[in-house]
Amino acid sequence: MTYLLLCAGFVAAAVVIALSARRRGRMPSWASLAIAAACLLVLTAVFDSVMIGIGLIDYSDAHISGIRIGLAPIEDFTYPLVAVILLPALWSRLRRDRRHERGPR
Repeated sequence: MTYLLLCAGFVAAAVVIALSARRRGRMPSWASLAIAAACLLVLTAVFDSVMIGIGLIDYSDAHISGIRIGLAPIEDFTYPLVAVILLPALWSRLRRDRRHERGPR
């Protein structure tokens, strides 16, 4: 299995959960999510390139697409992208569920 195929599953699951949370509750704006994603993607490019450059980590060429940003394979950018999609959705969902558990005051 390639990293890209594995990452696609995580992105799909995160998008489904986020769409469900957006439809049912309050989510941050798309603009704020885009700003957070841009920051995390830049940080990922910088720090992954440093870690790969000094030999701390490496990837088998047989399992990656070969597309790189800096020294980091494109697949490495899935994790911050999924975090930006999934964490606000889960936060929104869990916060809403906790309000229902407490009941009226």
